[in-house]
Amino acid sequence: MRKQPVKVAIWGFGAMGSGMARMLLAKKGFEIVGVCDRNPAIVGKKMREVLGLPAVADDIRILPDIDSVVGDRSCDVCLLATDSFTHKAFPKIRWLLERRVNVISTAEEMTYPEANQPDLATQMDAIAKANGVTVLGTGINPGMMMDLLVIMMTGVMADVEKIRVSRVNSLSPFGETVMSEQGVGLSLEEYAQKKAKGEIAGHVGFRESVEMMSKALGLGIDRFEQQMDPIITAVDRKSPYGFAKAGHVTGIDMRSQGYVGSELKIEMSHPQQIEPQLGGVRTGDYIDITGQPPVHLAITPEIDGGIGTIAVCVNMIPHVINARPGLKTMIDLPVPRAILGDVRAMIEEDVR
Repeated sequence: MRKQPVKVAIWGFGAMGSGMARMLLAKKGFEIVGVCDRNPAIVGKKMREVLGLPAVADDIRILPDIDSVVGDRSCDVCLLATDSFTHKAFPKIRWLLERRVNVISTAEEMTYPEANQPDLATQMDAIAKANGVTVLGTGINPGMMMDLLVIMMTGVMADVEKIRVSRVNSLSPFGETVMSEQGVGLSLEEYAQKKAKGEIAGHVGFRESVEMMSKALGLGIDRFEQQMDPIITAVDRKSPYGFAKAGHVTGIDMRSQGYVGSELKIEMSHPQQIEPQLGGVRTGDYIDITGQPPVHLAITPEIDGGIGTIAVCVNMIPHVINARPGLKTMIDLPVPRAILGDVRAMIEEDVR
């Protein structure tokens, strides 16, 4: 078993980054060696203080500049929890890869960057290989519930005719960036104005999920469509990072379709909102695959999006470290699984 701990840096210490820190501290074999965040409310504070945990003598401080946190080969992996879009995450990812650090990004588009940013995907793959490291984008969705889990379920099928996937979930665990992208708290007029300017992202990742499934199964999807509508709340709703008063936007209802010619092969539905129970909504994850044999999977309530994203990112650390250098997706690496023992037992020695 590897003797040295798996050294981890965290870039972005909001809801997801701080949650990853809590999970890492509860596991065996990890060491958090640095945290970067520019939020003035936490810069300069000690990590455990921000997490509300008992102080220790060697606790690290949260620093605003990444070059003060990560140096050449200073850690095994950096968990990057700052962006949703590949083009925004790319400069940070490149910076880390050039310092020969593996990267796991929560950016939704990074789960399959070839879908929207093929040129940047090619660049990241080349940079990672040149520096002998690996980069992966993942999370609960995209990354797991509406794509990888579907792909895995087709493993028991002789033929697949059509895929229908629905995730009805709560946005409440997510931070301010997601609240803004979903338009939470806006009036209908404000929503319409921001949507017209392209400032409402809704769910980011449908195209990535569709193309990942198409690639994995050889479906040959050649046309993608997507729709987005606001969800209006009838009552005031408040989450840790968002607030929507009655009559305002509490989330987004997203739908998408993937076609082969004129034939609909993949249909996806994803209404998500803060505090859905206040609107009488029951959350859940649903997969229906037409074929031989047919597959019908229902998980209720939904798999928690916050904990799920945190866990998938942390649980993929050993697989990213063990992987061959380059840009990877979730269909390229071993399936995620919980780390219940010492993570060092999962690390292959001298893999690079």
